[in-house]
Amino acid sequence: MTEQPQPVSQQESTLQPITQQQIQASVENYQNSVSDVWYLKTVEFGEGDTKRTTKIITQNFNGPCSFIAICNILILRGAIEILPPGRKTVSYEFLSQLLAEHLLMTCPDVDISAALEIMPCTQKGMDLNPLFTGAKSFRPNGIGGELKLFEQVGIDLVHGWLVDPESPEAEAISQTEDYDSAVMLIAEADHITKGRFVVDDSDIDIPQAGSSRSPVYSDEERAKIENATSIRRFLDNTQSQLTYHGLFHLASTTKPGSLMALFRNLHLSVLYKRDTPDDSSLYSLVTDYVFSNEPSIVWERIEDVQGSMSTFVDSSFVKSSPAGGDFAGETAEDALRAAEREQGEFYPSDPADLALAQQLQAEEQEHARQEREWYAREKERRRLEEIQRQQGKEDQKRRGKKEKKDCIIM
Repeated sequence: MTEQPQPVSQQESTLQPITQQQIQASVENYQNSVSDVWYLKTVEFGEGDTKRTTKIITQNFNGPCSFIAICNILILRGAIEILPPGRKTVSYEFLSQLLAEHLLMTCPDVDISAALEIMPCTQKGMDLNPLFTGAKSFRPNGIGGELKLFEQVGIDLVHGWLVDPESPEAEAISQTEDYDSAVMLIAEADHITKGRFVVDDSDIDIPQAGSSRSPVYSDEERAKIENATSIRRFLDNTQSQLTYHGLFHLASTTKPGSLMALFRNLHLSVLYKRDTPDDSSLYSLVTDYVFSNEPSIVWERIEDVQGSMSTFVDSSFVKSSPAGGDFAGETAEDALRAAEREQGEFYPSDPADLALAQQLQAEEQEHARQEREWYAREKERRRLEEIQRQQGKEDQKRRGKKEKKDCIIM
């Protein structure tokens, strides 16, 4: 007797629901696979007769922005070239050898061994400490050899995180100058106010000299609190690490046709100013690998400090209209016509597949956001711990041997 098939609702399903752990594992496997290599993108660069076709390096999840910026500037300058022309990816080993050969041929006085020791530092990212008073001023942390590498390859490292000399914060900034010193002063002010400054400086009672109100601060402590208040206001208002004063300074001082490395938002990018009479804008090279198949997105025109007004342009610096998605690499108009031709023949993909793809994309974006936030928090945490250790040592000296046992470091 032939067994009759059971209704679908009564059959034991072999499909298991996708768990959050499986999705996360898929994301991690994908990230690990793409972090080993960096994908290349074909662009055109140059003005007029000097325009040529070349390949730039795009940045993936863990791509070192400082090392990639150096290589892309040298590529656009024509100093190095990625061969063969059909190559689609590069590795750190390939680029470091290419960069070492460039230094050997063009900079005979450079210690190649020392340069090779510095390059791995750029692969992990650079811990830069910009001065708010100079676009080319940085105080390096650690050994500082990464900054030397920019000098050796002839690349200017700049930033636009500058304080306006006419602003109320200028006087306080002039005393600390750099970011690390500013953070340490804020931590010191918080220590003086017994933890109330970092929470809310608006409630801090700063009595004038001779006042009987408490708490009573010395003139030096009061000055530190006032300066820290101004500095924190400046940092809160410039979280993009670019000010309009800095943007105008870069636009007016950058030589047309120059390629430089720009520090902004804890990231290094390629900064370019066109050498044309009708366009004096500043442009940042778009190296995000998600745009590797978008020929209409090559540069980002920097028009404000937050990036909300910035526009993407192509290799000819014409405003882009990317299609994205399944139509990546086409203009929006071409994508619309293609969609219209396929109307009536298009069947939506499986909802489960679509949901999984959307979940994976969301996970990737969240992972990248968390990495940026972690780096910012970790850097500030290290600064706070250092100032707290120093303050703890000073407290122990002042309180004497008996109070050392009960000393609480905030």
